Amino acid sequence: MELKPIGIIHSPYTKKAQAPHQGRFSSKKSHIIIFDEFLEGLDGIDKYKHLIIIYWLDKARRDILKVVPHGRTKKRGVFSTRAPVRPNPLAYSVVELLEHKKNKLVVKGLEALDGTPLVDIKPYWADLDSVK
Repeated sequence: MELKPIGIIHSPYTKKAQAPHQGRFSSKKSHIIIFDEFLEGLDGIDKYKHLIIIYWLDKARRDILKVVPHGRTKKRGVFSTRAPVRPNPLAYSVVELLEHKKNKLVVKGLEALDGTPLVDIKPYWADLDSVK
């Protein structure tokens, strides 16, 4: 399996302690830079107010299988939590698209650290992406 970053995330968070536990509760802006070879893939992105941003938590530990979730006192397996530490540290955030200029997206609601590799972008569709 090969995973290739399509861009890089620039955010105001340089340390894990600065990032919110859930990006959707933050009003801070992040800038996503798409690498030139993937620029064509942004065609049509302006039609969407919200996007799903998938990224690789490159600074997260990959050897931990049990954690104490935020706000809890007992350990659980990482697959039953939203902890960033996991064997394959993929993460996603639903963000608000504020601006799109060439290879740069300005978004709100992302908790990724500055310099985080971007794996994918998908449009958020409430009818498909939420459970009723």
